[in-house]
Formats: sequence, C-alpha cells, structure tokens
Amino acid sequence: MNTNSNTTTPNTITQNVNERSTEGVVPEKILYTVKEVSIIMHTNTGYVYQLISSGLLPALKLGSLKIRHATLMKFLNEYDGYDLTDPGNIEKLSVSA
Repeated sequence: MNTNSNTTTPNTITQNVNERSTEGVVPEKILYTVKEVSIIMHTNTGYVYQLISSGLLPALKLGSLKIRHATLMKFLNEYDGYDLTDPGNIEKLSVSA
C-alpha cells in the first residue's frame, strides 16, 4: 500500500485551488460588468456607458452589458497618454509642470 502523502488526487487539487482563492489569488475574470470596469478605471458607471456608446470601448450584451478583459486591456493600452475626459474630443495628454 502506498502511503505517500505527496500523491495528487482530485480532492487535493480542489483543496489546493480553494486554499489559493482564500489567500487572495483569484483566477482572472474573462468578463467584467460596467460597474466592475468603473471600479477598475476609478471612474463612474455613467462614464463607462459613455465610452461604450461612443464606440471607444466595445461591449457585448449577455443580459446586461459586459466588457471582455482583453478588450479593456486593449482600450487602456491604446489610449495610454491621451485625455479622455470628453470621449467626443480625445486629445494627446499634455502635462505641464
């Protein structure tokens, strides 16, 4: 009989996953709600809806509007260095000391 405590079983895998998630390691989400995107971007939901309706931030509707993680990362990378205060008038960010 093998009494090796290092044997991996489905139960130990599940236990390990559960332990990691309780330690603050959460699997990356694929879809975000508008509210979650507003929290990530440190803005309000109205502004996120404005970005979506202007076509700057693509979304899909699955009951409610959702934004893919990859889409959000692409948006943030694409508009890095720009002033998006007014989505209808995007300008290169100018910072003066």
